[in-house]
Amino acid sequence: MNNQEIVAKLWNLCNVLRDDGITYHQYVTELTYILFLKMSKETSTDGQIPENYRWDELVKKQGVDLKKFYNELLNHLGENSTGRIREIYSGARSNIDEPKNLEKIIRSIDELDWYSAKEEGLGNLYEGLLEKNANEKKSGAGQYFTPRVLIDIMVKLIDPQPGEKCNDPACGTYGFMIAADRHIKEKTDDLFTLSADEQEFQRKYAFTGCELVHDTHRLALMNAMLHDIEGEIILGDTLSNAGKNLKSFDVVLTNPPFGTKKGGERATRDDFVYPTSNKQLNFLQHIYRSLRTNGKSRASVVLPDNVLFADGDGAKIRSDLMDKCNLHTVLRLPTGIFYAQGVKTNVLFFTRGTTEKGNTEEVWFYDLRTNMQNFGKTTPLKREHFEDFIKAYTAEDRKAVSHERFSVFTREQIKEKNDSLDLGLIRDDSILDYDDMQNPIESGEEVIARLEEAIDLINGVVKELKSLGGNR
Repeated sequence: MNNQEIVAKLWNLCNVLRDDGITYHQYVTELTYILFLKMSKETSTDGQIPENYRWDELVKKQGVDLKKFYNELLNHLGENSTGRIREIYSGARSNIDEPKNLEKIIRSIDELDWYSAKEEGLGNLYEGLLEKNANEKKSGAGQYFTPRVLIDIMVKLIDPQPGEKCNDPACGTYGFMIAADRHIKEKTDDLFTLSADEQEFQRKYAFTGCELVHDTHRLALMNAMLHDIEGEIILGDTLSNAGKNLKSFDVVLTNPPFGTKKGGERATRDDFVYPTSNKQLNFLQHIYRSLRTNGKSRASVVLPDNVLFADGDGAKIRSDLMDKCNLHTVLRLPTGIFYAQGVKTNVLFFTRGTTEKGNTEEVWFYDLRTNMQNFGKTTPLKREHFEDFIKAYTAEDRKAVSHERFSVFTREQIKEKNDSLDLGLIRDDSILDYDDMQNPIESGEEVIARLEEAIDLINGVVKELKSLGGNR
């Protein structure tokens, strides 16, 4: 039984819990409590777990005794353990009311073919569960789960190196840092080409994150542990003053949450020059300020369209970004790749400069949105969709690239548009007869003018027909 089959079997066990009223997200969290014990036994890493609370003790229990023991176990590991075990079980409580349901899940997990699962990697198995949860619309998890292919492309192009400090300030289930770790391991023969000190750095200090939601933070900790990453994952709000300490990074990779703070509140960070109620604008400020000012530190971040054209503080933040960093590339992503189908998103790639001014001279845009197929669960985004973008991004001379989707705007041109970055979209074949759509404000006025002309024409025809009818 391979990991994919195990994931499917574990996921189908959720049907057992329908009568208990458990949501998909609660189910994955519950699975995390149980899988941690089983995976610790399978990998012989359960030495830090008290003997009377290990997997072998759990499977001995039945019925009401099992439920009582399980709740006791969760409480003990959350309050009396240390390190990552305590973090994973902190505040843990079971949502399963029916003892028979709990017993069936534990028995089913115990009977799975764990030898094959270990061969494929328990971390891969767990990521498969997280992806399954994200793809299930009812779980709502898609809001923090970035499509795996997009993560891999962003990591590949940012190209984190051994010895660099990488961070995700809104880490969700830790997918970006897992991919960055995998990227470096592939380049270093699973770290074997590094010295012992370098290996320790990669394991303990290279990858860090911050996550606001407690249950999601728990999933991130489990994901990191199963991939042999011990870096700090903070439970907290990057947009609060606690986020001021998240700085001096070589690489930032992230997909921060979309939307505004509740009640329209501004971020509580007192070091933001332009605090707004727009979360992603505040995250953007945090990200470029958190990079080291060495001319090499770089970031790749997923942001919605409104960040590209928001007025007021939005324009000031974009100007500040282009002053402090070289914003060299904006990838206009297709719609439909996140669970909220109408959300239009982009990936910004930038490098922090050594100075505070004039680091962006020109910005290249790649339009992967216009005239693209509709993506979704049945037509997922694949690596081949990015091939032309990768070639354009990595070209030694971008000006030599001839592709209608790839265009460039100078800093002066962008200033003339009030620092709007809502640029680079090509002709949409679904729209008939229009000129240049590079400037959405001008083209919008043109469309309105044409509609008004058409309405006047129709009104004229109607009036003429009425007059003809009256003469009969």
